[in-house]
Amino acid sequence: MSRLAVLGASGHGKVIADIAEQTGWKLVDFFDDAWPGLRHNSHWKVVGGSSELISSLNQYDGVFVAIGNNSIRLKKLIELEQANAHIVSLIHPSAIVSTYSHMGKGSVVMPGAIINVDASVGDGCIINTGASVDHDCELGRGVHLSPGVRLSGSVRVSDGAWLGIGSCVRQSTFIGANAVVGAGAVVVNDVEENVTVTGNPAKIFIRK
Repeated sequence: MSRLAVLGASGHGKVIADIAEQTGWKLVDFFDDAWPGLRHNSHWKVVGGSSELISSLNQYDGVFVAIGNNSIRLKKLIELEQANAHIVSLIHPSAIVSTYSHMGKGSVVMPGAIINVDASVGDGCIINTGASVDHDCELGRGVHLSPGVRLSGSVRVSDGAWLGIGSCVRQSTFIGANAVVGAGAVVVNDVEENVTVTGNPAKIFIRK
């Protein structure tokens, strides 16, 4: 693990770069379509945009998409896969990840997060600081669990869903694709796709 390319020079990207260095990557370069106007992301250089990344893939041992928006992150991940990029996942040293769990490509597990036995995390997911994913949970592609989210056992979260900070989900509950669970919400019933739910117990607040 020598050179890592990170697409997305945002605050989220800074966290990704920091985790990468803590897990042994020697050099981290950022790529962002705000380049060349954007030249640095905190301690790291921004050296190009998306097209420059595609043309320089052979110079990097791994690539990570550090974009917070779920749909854009997945789109960029697919583009890089089609370009034969070596997509990597990152797990912070303080995270606890069961040997018997599954981690998709391009996902990150942040400090203090927990993924328990027989849980499955899809491609391009963010398991944010202190979140927990209990046994037999299934997360689709591009899911974001914000800091402090709690998933009980056997929860299923579909592609592109976003669970807000401090929300929790009862065991064996289903959350539909592109659903949004508000901060601090308590989910005790299944959630439809393309809705936003809030409150305790969580109820539909917005339909897309």
